[in-house]
Amino acid sequence: MTTFRISPAVADAFPDTLVAVVTATGLRGHETWPATAAALAGMEQQVTDGTWQPADDTDPRIESWHTAYRSFGTNPRRIRPSVDALGRRLAKKGVLPRINPAVDSYNVVSARHGLPAGAFDLDHVTGDVEIRYADGSETFTPLGEPDTIENPQRGEIIYVDTTGVLTRHWNHRDAHRTRVTEDSTRVAFMLETLHAARDEQLLKTAADELQELLAPHAEQITVHYLNPDA
Repeated sequence: MTTFRISPAVADAFPDTLVAVVTATGLRGHETWPATAAALAGMEQQVTDGTWQPADDTDPRIESWHTAYRSFGTNPRRIRPSVDALGRRLAKKGVLPRINPAVDSYNVVSARHGLPAGAFDLDHVTGDVEIRYADGSETFTPLGEPDTIENPQRGEIIYVDTTGVLTRHWNHRDAHRTRVTEDSTRVAFMLETLHAARDEQLLKTAADELQELLAPHAEQITVHYLNPDA
């Protein structure tokens, strides 16, 4: 069983962090997921109608990530938190890309609630996963670029397992190795906030919504919450 943890140094720097880890096993990614398709279409229609817009960088949920990025040396206007990039794309184009049902599910929940989300195929994760500061020696192969190898900057916050980096700049971009595809059957999904005192209920609502989208297409789903005290 893969254990997720927050390093003491990151916990000290961001003591109000809360991460929902939604783990699904027995996923059936080749099925049609009508609830996810309907949720995406409904959200896009609201954007088109002007009745709802995704959080932008003036929203406290996005501002907090911009502040965090700057604290570890990343320019959030150039390298954006995932939820910021997703919301900007939705606001500009009125639609989100369809990747596969599992990814589409966490994208719609992320955009709807203004919370960063990501996922790892657990069959390609080695050992445990930690959110920690990079020392600069780690390697990262970006999603969609299997022949590229990068080294995070020293002090950058990353998700990492015993093989290498799973996500750079905390939640900016995922690794190719642990990408989620239609063939993925064991997947850990993450939803994150840096302000649990403000966003705990929002995070739990988002985790519940993600669980509802996944449940008809999985054998088992578990949810646990990762915080600096865990």
